[in-house]
Amino acid sequence: MEIVYFDELESTQVYLNDKIRNNEIVDNTAICAFNQSSGIGSRDNTWQSKQGNLHVSFCKKIQELPQDLPLASASIYFAFLMKEVLKKKKSKVWIKWPNDFYIDDKKIGGLMSNKINNFLIIGIGINLKYAPFNAEILDIEVDIKELLNEYFIYIDDKILWKNIFSKYMLEFEKSRNFFIHNEGKILSLKDALLYKDGSILIDNKRIYSLR
Repeated sequence: MEIVYFDELESTQVYLNDKIRNNEIVDNTAICAFNQSSGIGSRDNTWQSKQGNLHVSFCKKIQELPQDLPLASASIYFAFLMKEVLKKKKSKVWIKWPNDFYIDDKKIGGLMSNKINNFLIIGIGINLKYAPFNAEILDIEVDIKELLNEYFIYIDDKILWKNIFSKYMLEFEKSRNFFIHNEGKILSLKDALLYKDGSILIDNKRIYSLR
């Protein structure tokens, strides 16, 4: 995975999406900005951030993903891999369904995913130094370049989805104390049923994690 670093971008996700659409990026690539002025989050929200936080987007050829990984599970899969890397560094971070990084009951970051051509694009933002109101920062100190190198090596191991899901299934119980936004509604995860593809069932409606 080639990692390209920038001092500042408006949005790593928008930058990478545009480069792929224009065929300027044709291989697995990561874009990291030390400062991001107009980051985007899930549901097209603005991701508030400052210099010192993690802002990275990367693309992975779909044919190079683990064979048993449903695209609908991508958010959980790649978020959980990052969580595992941070956990090895003694962080207590956990993943709230489907793509939010939490310390205790406070959000410290998030992940978003989309598909363009034959690429899956993943964007990750984590509060390392600065957190907006009602959020928190990571509970350990990390070096961004070192963290990303370890993360992408871990991704290259192509760990099977079934192995990740077996661990995430246990962690999902923490999400039951929280709510999600879906189609303009706020839904409780208390009685959600988790399926093997990472989707959930709430009030007889299937909700998928790819977003």
